[in-house]
Amino acid sequence: MITNDIRYVGVNDHEVDLFEGQYLVPNGMAYNSYVIVDDKVAVMDTVDQHFGESWLSNIAAVLGERRPDYLVVQHMEPDHSANIVKFLERYPDATVVGNAKTFVMMAQFFPDAPEMKRLIVKDGETLTLGKHTLTFVFAPMVHWPEVMVSYDSFDKVLFSADGFGKFGALDVEDEWDCEARRYYIGIVGKYGMQVQKLLKAAATLDIAIICPLHGPILKENLGHYIEKYDIWSSYRPEDSGVMIAYASVYGHTKAAAEELARELESRGQKVVLADLAREDMAECVEDAFRYDRLVLASVTYNGDIFPPMHAFLHALTERSFQNRTVAFMENGTWAPAAARIMAAALEKSKNITFAQEKVTMKSAMNQDTKASIRRLAEELAK
Repeated sequence: MITNDIRYVGVNDHEVDLFEGQYLVPNGMAYNSYVIVDDKVAVMDTVDQHFGESWLSNIAAVLGERRPDYLVVQHMEPDHSANIVKFLERYPDATVVGNAKTFVMMAQFFPDAPEMKRLIVKDGETLTLGKHTLTFVFAPMVHWPEVMVSYDSFDKVLFSADGFGKFGALDVEDEWDCEARRYYIGIVGKYGMQVQKLLKAAATLDIAIICPLHGPILKENLGHYIEKYDIWSSYRPEDSGVMIAYASVYGHTKAAAEELARELESRGQKVVLADLAREDMAECVEDAFRYDRLVLASVTYNGDIFPPMHAFLHALTERSFQNRTVAFMENGTWAPAAARIMAAALEKSKNITFAQEKVTMKSAMNQDTKASIRRLAEELAK
């Protein structure tokens, strides 16, 4: 029970290994759905396709002999919409609520869906259930074009769609910030401007509870979560520190990255060191956005950069990486070119300051390399 009238009917998934086919979720995933019980009954979103029967059982356990009047579809991504048809088979008299784009996508996902009662809403329109009134606020590209959120003025609840979500099932306790950050940067990070617009709209509402489609219901210290979203969506560094991301073949580039880490730590700097070939790429991307300085260290490979560094840089630029200081370390036995190529990958990124010192190594570290690393550490520590 979330409030006297709002009940949780979502499910936990401990079978999933990769969320959206790419994100590691060792603590599983929650697919959240809610029921508002008033003069009229509204169900807020469905769940992943594998949990349709469990979800419908949860709804029946809450409602008893009552039947839903509405199914509100805030987001058509399949982990939230997969059971629309199954719901309508059980409750054919219910009205499906969505916006015009919602129903376009619904026809694409479910070309053989039965005829349904539809209520097409516009931005700012309301739906009265009794004492509860839902106001629909459109949130296009957070992170699909049809997304909308719903505000219940009676209990002051924001049903926030994928906003304020995190990785992890609800029966596993872990820190919100880390897994919410990895979730946000990975999935929503490209759309910071749109999230900022939604935050401005949310600021006009009196919100006591946030009910996302993934992760825990947020009831306390809402300012903390809203502040994090403001930082992430405006691409500001969250913490002071240096992330060193390296791509090494035989270990010499790794050794240089580790040498820089020691030099920085000796100067009192927070350092995060990441092997791009072996560590979770989503974690690496998360840390690049978290800290204010980034060092890219790569071997030159086939006249280019090592593939894991390619993937990392693509993940950063795809998500509008900006407002950071970036330094380069390169290695090449006969023609080092990695620094130039990495810098070119960031040339369209906004407000990137490149460090003056560039570490160039031919094969293995020598005294000149170590001196250059010390100079880079001094520059980054200022």
